[in-house]
Amino acid sequence: MSYSNLSLSRRGLLAAGGAAGLGALLSACGSNEETGSSSAASAPAAAAGPWSFTDDQPKDLKADKVPSKIVAFTGTAAALVDLGLQDKIVGVFGETKKADGTAEEQAGDLDINKVEIIGNAWGEFSVEKYAALSPELLITHMFDPGAYWYIPDESKDKILGLAPTATITVGRVPLPKPIQRYADLAASLGADLNAPKVVEAKARFEKAAADLSAAAKASGGIKVLAGSGAADIFYVSNPKVSSDIMYFKELGVDIIVPEKTDGGDYYESLSWENADKYHADIIFLDARAGTLQPKDLAAKPAWNALPAVKANQVFPWQAVPIYSWNGAAPLLEALTAAIKKSKKLA
Repeated sequence: MSYSNLSLSRRGLLAAGGAAGLGALLSACGSNEETGSSSAASAPAAAAGPWSFTDDQPKDLKADKVPSKIVAFTGTAAALVDLGLQDKIVGVFGETKKADGTAEEQAGDLDINKVEIIGNAWGEFSVEKYAALSPELLITHMFDPGAYWYIPDESKDKILGLAPTATITVGRVPLPKPIQRYADLAASLGADLNAPKVVEAKARFEKAAADLSAAAKASGGIKVLAGSGAADIFYVSNPKVSSDIMYFKELGVDIIVPEKTDGGDYYESLSWENADKYHADIIFLDARAGTLQPKDLAAKPAWNALPAVKANQVFPWQAVPIYSWNGAAPLLEALTAAIKKSKKLA
């Protein structure tokens, strides 16, 4: 799928940004725990090379030495930081810095003052800044086969020609899969997956999964709708495609599955007149900057009429995870807390 076509599908719900208004500005959640140590300290034996890794295209990537100058999509960089690779990241692209100079949530624990921001919004990617970094590896998500997340079609060939590019599949697979794949990639780059903070983060994630499963079982079948609000559309996300809610469903959460999807199957677009199509006990509402929040939606009678809204059972949802154990555990914990606070509605 091309970048332009992807902008009408995945991005329609997940990354519209300021210029287009096709959905919501992409950001992501993180936590404030630093995981792992620097790559040089954690795995000195890996610093020399040679290096090889098979990404999810699948494509066999090889180099005479382990890449030490990495440029990555901001959410990807955040996952690598959680695994101890801050010192190898020289540049990022994607929403990174807010207008006030602070970091976007999807930057996680990435030190944004130590990297070159070569694009800070959808469609932005400075080839000149990228080339000047002399990159040794480019890393980004792959939501759909062959699609390079946040790499513009018009400059893709130039960008991909400057350094090897690794993509990790993050769509149509449950959440633990891309988390493990990013861990595998990080390990190949010198990360120590046995570092105490990485081990602790993995244990936290696994406990969060068990707690969510238990909460779902005890809830009596509470129905959860994962959605995103826009001016004219209420998007209902599809757990058959989105990795986090797919995993929630696997853990036993009764996630509503939209009947008629558009946008590459990622969601169903409902007019506000039809926003009550599905009965939900809980609305897990996309909380990223650029999406409409409860205070923004309060003027819409259709929103106020929804049972979950009347019962005050609307909770924030970080709709694009940081694919690390540290970054994703809070997602599971948030849904567990929401289920425990809620009741089944008539």
